[in-house]
Amino acid sequence: MKRYTLALDLKDDPALIKEYEYWHQAENGWPEIKKSIEDAGIANMEIYRTGNRLFMIMETEEHFSFEQKSQMDASNAKVQEWEQLMWKFQQPLPWARDGEKWIIMNKIFELQHKKQQP
Repeated sequence: MKRYTLALDLKDDPALIKEYEYWHQAENGWPEIKKSIEDAGIANMEIYRTGNRLFMIMETEEHFSFEQKSQMDASNAKVQEWEQLMWKFQQPLPWARDGEKWIIMNKIFELQHKKQQP
């Protein structure tokens, strides 16, 4: 498994943030979107929010690639419809390139507690 962490901002509007969270509740998500995520080789995905900043953790199968996922999404009308809906709530990070949404974050620190041998 590979792990990726990504960030994106929401528009700083409480009503839009509430609606965005509505669409991400398990009972309101679109099954076609979940299937497209799984079909791309993403085994686990979590999204967290603080204020209007989103943080995503993705754990992927070894064969996963962002390029392949992007190609799959481009040819999937339901994914394109979802992305259009989500763009109502989202805004790019200030340093994002044109058309870039979720930005891969760089790990700058890690602490792993090692158990001592008896």
